[in-house]
Amino acid sequence: MPVARSMKLVCHSHESIADVDRQAWDGIAGDVPFLRHDFLNVLELSGCVGEATGWQPQHLTVTDEEQRLVAAMPLYLKYDSWGEFVFDFSWADAYRRAGREYYPKLVCAVPFTPATGPRLLLHPGYDATKLADKLLSGARQLAEKLGASSIHALFPEPEQAQLLRDLGLRLRKDCQFHWHNHNYQDFDEFLAQFSSAKRKKARRERRRVAENGVKFEILSADSVTEADWEAVFEFHARTFYRRGRAPYLNRRAFDLLRERMPASMVIVIGRLERTPLASAICFRSADTLYGRYWGSLDDFHSMHFETCYYQGIDYCIREGLQRFEPGTQGEHKLSRGFVPVTTYSAHWLADQSFDRAIQDFLIREGAYVDGYIGEMNAHSPYRRPTPPTP
Repeated sequence: MPVARSMKLVCHSHESIADVDRQAWDGIAGDVPFLRHDFLNVLELSGCVGEATGWQPQHLTVTDEEQRLVAAMPLYLKYDSWGEFVFDFSWADAYRRAGREYYPKLVCAVPFTPATGPRLLLHPGYDATKLADKLLSGARQLAEKLGASSIHALFPEPEQAQLLRDLGLRLRKDCQFHWHNHNYQDFDEFLAQFSSAKRKKARRERRRVAENGVKFEILSADSVTEADWEAVFEFHARTFYRRGRAPYLNRRAFDLLRERMPASMVIVIGRLERTPLASAICFRSADTLYGRYWGSLDDFHSMHFETCYYQGIDYCIREGLQRFEPGTQGEHKLSRGFVPVTTYSAHWLADQSFDRAIQDFLIREGAYVDGYIGEMNAHSPYRRPTPPTP
């Protein structure tokens, strides 16, 4: 039960996660790998985040009267909206046309990582609303001090999204496609839930890859050879370069993650004999697999679906994981067994006139998202239940 006695809570800001005790942070961060101290620290040590990157750390922590860390939020000062996966460029443009500045802004998120999870890290022995209110109060004070127009919490889990709304932030809806494990014993039992046509399509995709002699391994990061690790990074980087931009995470970051969080990294490698052809880089918690990056030596038929989706589903079934989040976008994920789910972001704008305009926009946008999810569900590959007899 949360502690009911009165507390003297103090909020602190930190320009580096290294200023926060690692054990204390991880003690309230939960099981999502991206919220661990090591992950956030690696982003800073490797130079993937920092003042020159558009992600300037401004993490907040809350301590009680005994100096114990009881709450925290990963927070960044941003001068653009890249790498967030919640698109507010139109909001920035509206500010510009009104002769006002949208940037800088404060963003509570894991950089470059559209995975759902807690954004306010709250000690379970204390009143969650009180701790969350203290963090948000500290964030508003920091926004005023730094001249930030707004505060944004990206991809909070649904329960925290409602808490943020109750504390005065505006909720925004979006959609991702996730896979859920209904206690499947194997991949065939999972596919048995598909309609006949969709089941044949999935099997045909897997067969195309297998008939070309491609075999897959799924490894923890520390069991990948140096040669394979080189290929995994190069494949991932090539995917970004094909889209005309540099990878979000550099080689230094990957090497540090491999060193510090090997058990949290799940590496899928498809190879022809001894030659790696494709790979996917995932992370895992106790119950969820998170797909993050992928790449291949060339454009092979159905290789993307096998490497990024089917191998991950197979892994989840074997390991007893309950959910697979493969990342943003992708109506093509629907026919592979991923279903649409509502994701959230929460927003506070200092300018009251813009706040009212954004509120109206979010109501209309939310109705569109609800309709889109309904339409996607109508195209689900899963067999429809037999209607009841009148």
